[in-house]
Amino acid sequence: MSGLKTFSIGGVHPHECKFTAKKAIVTIPLPERVYIPISQSLGAPSVPIVNKGERVKTGQLIAKGEAFISANIHSSVTGIVEKIDDWIDSSGYKKKAIIIKTENDEWEEGIIISNEIKKDITLSKEEIISKIKEKGIVGLGGATFPTHVKISIPQGKKAEYLIINGVECEPFLTSDHQLMLEKAEQILVGIQILMKALDVDKAIIGIEENKPDAIEKLTNLSKNYKGIEVQGLKLKYPQGAEKQLIKALVNREVPSGKLPIEVGCVVQNVGTAYAVYEAIQFNKPLIERVVTLSGFGVEGGNFLVRIGTPIQALIDYCGNKHLEIEKIINGGPMMGKSLVSTEVPVTKGTSGILLFTKEYSHRTKIYNCIRCGKCVSACPMGLEPIVLEKAVEISNWDLAEKYHVLDCIECGSCHYICPAGRPLLDMIRLGKNKVNQIIRTRGN
Repeated sequence: MSGLKTFSIGGVHPHECKFTAKKAIVTIPLPERVYIPISQSLGAPSVPIVNKGERVKTGQLIAKGEAFISANIHSSVTGIVEKIDDWIDSSGYKKKAIIIKTENDEWEEGIIISNEIKKDITLSKEEIISKIKEKGIVGLGGATFPTHVKISIPQGKKAEYLIINGVECEPFLTSDHQLMLEKAEQILVGIQILMKALDVDKAIIGIEENKPDAIEKLTNLSKNYKGIEVQGLKLKYPQGAEKQLIKALVNREVPSGKLPIEVGCVVQNVGTAYAVYEAIQFNKPLIERVVTLSGFGVEGGNFLVRIGTPIQALIDYCGNKHLEIEKIINGGPMMGKSLVSTEVPVTKGTSGILLFTKEYSHRTKIYNCIRCGKCVSACPMGLEPIVLEKAVEISNWDLAEKYHVLDCIECGSCHYICPAGRPLLDMIRLGKNKVNQIIRTRGN
């Protein structure tokens, strides 16, 4: 492994709080019911193809992603469809979900359940992309962009590098780290599958230096896989963001408003690579994922959870009923969002659930901006967060757009570093939403 690398602009160093590091992945029992949202990807909701009263098997297709940017949804259990109804999701609003009463675990025909490491890749490039679409694979790093769309390179573009994100720079989260330790070989095969689909001969796995065991394991194993390199990265948040990771690993900058393919790169998460491996080699759809449960004083760990499992079932399984939880965060503390209910289900994009008591969940007092410039220095996108906050406060959407509010990656570095406790991220998220609405209106 060569010297440690990192991105060049901004960034912060929050406390790691990796309390669940090296805790083995544990499979939690099937819940009594699963609540499977029909919208689990960045794109259009899927269309249900099952009806109330119908019996479904584990892995059976239950909702089709019919739009160009959408993803198929499969049943995560065997049971009876009780209803297709509105159910609360991580946004805090009720949205359409398929509710299934669990009976057992009878797998759909054609799905192979095996611990064998299958290295031979027999499908063609086109067959790989089709299978990934069929099995509902999305980006498991948090964005949930449909993987089949991401690896379908637009005409006139050329992928040169496959960048694999094993950074996991958010505090508390350790699901990717543990997956790399337990499923390293499978991840490497998954990377080779993605390389074939993209027609690239170079893949780089970026891992932060606080995971030396994962770096060592993947470095040693990658010697047996042509074109795959492991690169250690310095500890700096948000190292795992696409544009920052590309800058750190291949020293290329994605232009404002553009995608990584503009600089010849495609970025995928290690969890996505593993899901691709299972889909291609064993015909298994994305019906479960590894989730970190953590927090200060919390009995936590890394758990393999079926999609649609209520978060309360995970909390109860870990024995945290005695805690007086004040706040529950979906994801990490920097980019995650608070949940309004423990009945929210685990989805394809759920990387972690953090529990905080009142002691750790209060907001700091907000003071007037002192123009210290720390938010500007911390922004990895080179933006001026305080200007964007003021633009949103006075509803000056033209100013917000002029100062590139849409380039914000919502990493929260500005909010974290601000000595005045300004709610910078909250305001910028509002600004992005408003500016996007205005742009869509222009298009009409």
